[in-house]
Amino acid sequence: MLLNAVIIEDERKGLINLKQMLNLHCEDVEVIGEADGVESGYRLFERGGMKPDLAFLDINLGDGKVFQLLERLRPINFDIIFVTAYDQFAMKACNYSSIGYILKPIDPDRLVEAVSRVKPRQLARTDERLEIMRQYQAHPNAFEKLSVGGVDGIHFVKIRDIIRFEAEDNYTHIYLTDGQRITASKTIKLYEDMLAPVNFYRVHKRHVINMNYMKKFVKGEGGYIVMDDDMRIEVSRRRRPAFMTQLRLLQDVL
Repeated sequence: MLLNAVIIEDERKGLINLKQMLNLHCEDVEVIGEADGVESGYRLFERGGMKPDLAFLDINLGDGKVFQLLERLRPINFDIIFVTAYDQFAMKACNYSSIGYILKPIDPDRLVEAVSRVKPRQLARTDERLEIMRQYQAHPNAFEKLSVGGVDGIHFVKIRDIIRFEAEDNYTHIYLTDGQRITASKTIKLYEDMLAPVNFYRVHKRHVINMNYMKKFVKGEGGYIVMDDDMRIEVSRRRRPAFMTQLRLLQDVL
């Protein structure tokens, strides 16, 4: 599938480098427009017939933040990949909202991976994903929803409705309280890192659980947890001491 793309980047060297890398590594991406700021980006999108499938966006531009441009363009019907210097907070916000990003200097493999995750127009749901990102940026300790890039499209999930995560190769199955299972095209490590502050805990190399949905912990050599959905989750021997500490902390809070 050919993807028509635009690039908004205020560093000329960065723009040329990205175009060259796309030409070398992403044959299915054709750059149809470029700009170097918020205002020039707006003029680019105002041109007749400018309907990209994908936009590569630097976050910090010479005349403002790229979010100012996106706000003026709503509703947004193209997918987004942010191109940015290392920024842990911005990266977390992208992960929560399932918006792609690549770090400068650009790694070719990471670029190819990000492009491979781009959704067709009707499945991108970019406006909703940006709203999740905005909510996280405004209230990082009080976020309620997670955007999940599933193999069948974008899902918006309330964090309190997630019972557990289960790893399978580079995919992650997400189990919800209503019995639904979503398969995400991201590793379980990403979800472990994102949700550790809100009572999610990795008890096994394959399992991250929401500790609010534990029904019972069965001790012994083959210790395991019974979840509210009656699934038995093994607690690995290596992770058990830290898990027991986490249990005690949870009991103290309760």
